[in-house]
Amino acid sequence: MFLDKLKNELNQNQPLFIGEETALRSAIMIPLVQVDKEWHVLFEVRSLTMRNQPGDISFPGGRIDPTDATPMHAAIRETHEELGIDPKYINVLGQMSAYISSPSFVVYPFVAIIDKHPIHSFNKQEVEEVFTIPVEWLLNHQPYMHTVSVQPMPLTDFPYEKIANGDKYQWRPRAMEEWFYDYGKYTIWGLTARILKHFVETIK
Repeated sequence: MFLDKLKNELNQNQPLFIGEETALRSAIMIPLVQVDKEWHVLFEVRSLTMRNQPGDISFPGGRIDPTDATPMHAAIRETHEELGIDPKYINVLGQMSAYISSPSFVVYPFVAIIDKHPIHSFNKQEVEEVFTIPVEWLLNHQPYMHTVSVQPMPLTDFPYEKIANGDKYQWRPRAMEEWFYDYGKYTIWGLTARILKHFVETIK
């Protein structure tokens, strides 16, 4: 009985990773637009008045709300709210692999054709400006990478007495790759560059 029940549970749809249900879950859209009959990827520059990451370059997107039926619905909603695009002009082509920066943070990326361009009615409270980069340029330009060392720092109440070697335990630093794309006056880095790099590798 126990094994039958266990087998049945294991054959159900499983979370993407352990902790997905409690992680901070976001969804983003990689918008494709046509400029002079050439495909471009559209980016946002975050408003300079934003509390978090002002002036950074990003894709439209944000946190998945409880009212969003799926991550894709969240990506469409955020694209509508930030860029002022009616959802009927957002043609989702598909979903890419999720980006898991840690067990507490996951991003679900989607790719969509935006049938309405240029975009003039974006939300000025969240978006400073929008710009595009030709897909052909992305296919022919390699990003460059810098490494960031991340050192674990346990809080003062960490129970060292319960682990081998106690407070002499050797915590291993983690090397984190940060990728950069330079396009004219714009520099794309961080999470946006990591997802963009995967998108470019996918279409290659």
